[in-house]
Amino acid sequence: MDRLTSMEVFVRAVDLGSFAAAADALDLSGPMVGKHVRFLEERLGVRLIHRTTRRQSLTDFGRAYYERCRVVLAEAEAADALAADQLSEPRGKLRVTMPAHFGRHCVTPVLLALAQQYPALELDLSLTDRFADLAEDDYDLAIRTGIPEDKGGVIARRVARQCMVVCAAPSYLETHGRPQQIEDIGGHQGIIYRRSGRIRPWLFPRGDLPAAEVTPANRLRLDDLDAIADAAVMGMGLAWLPYWLVRERIETGALEQLLPDQPGFLYDAYALWLQTPQLPLKVRLAVDALAAALPGFMTRTADTSSIRTDRS
Repeated sequence: MDRLTSMEVFVRAVDLGSFAAAADALDLSGPMVGKHVRFLEERLGVRLIHRTTRRQSLTDFGRAYYERCRVVLAEAEAADALAADQLSEPRGKLRVTMPAHFGRHCVTPVLLALAQQYPALELDLSLTDRFADLAEDDYDLAIRTGIPEDKGGVIARRVARQCMVVCAAPSYLETHGRPQQIEDIGGHQGIIYRRSGRIRPWLFPRGDLPAAEVTPANRLRLDDLDAIADAAVMGMGLAWLPYWLVRERIETGALEQLLPDQPGFLYDAYALWLQTPQLPLKVRLAVDALAAALPGFMTRTADTSSIRTDRS
């Protein structure tokens, strides 16, 4: 006999107080209910129920086994519900917070395509560099770059790797020359990204060693990546930016990628969500879609071997 079915019959008999009531509820014969219970008792080698012609009562072991069976049956139902959810379509509101530029250029197109595919799915997107709290701010999903905090109750999955490149306008290079190696960057003007008052150094992989950190001289400090790229096109200095952001500018010749023999530094991008026994279908499909599509947005031709990652 099937053990899970016998567990269900046993639990129903206990809940309803008699074999006859369980037989009616499950559309079984009375003897068949008794057969399921005896199957469990013989398999376990322990009596579960004291039975007389007038009443039945659980043994001490039977009571403990009953509680365990309820847990097992609940988990089985949850597993079945997961399969059913997998076959259905996502619906309802999906709230996502993401960095402004990475979100606008890379994440949002993927989520909009998902919404086109599933008409019952609603999107509530927040494009901001502020670090939102998933629980307090009631977000289903957060997209963040850099190594995620080791925070209890939060699951993280890497969905992309952003390759950082140094670039400059031809006009700047004609006037100030072209850096040939990392050490040369210190002698050039840089256009620096600054967020929350903090200036972050430019990072360059060095094999198994910690990444080299370089902070060029700078008189332009901005907290907007597109504005940094625009300033670089104007010939205002070197810029250290994600390749996906400057790819078109490089392809049109407005910017030139420098240090081609130097592997680019990678900032990982992660999807984060609150740990839950059953991840909603809308969240699972969104994460899978991002993991499948975002690497295509990151594509670059330069070597990306020996690359380290860090928080951006």
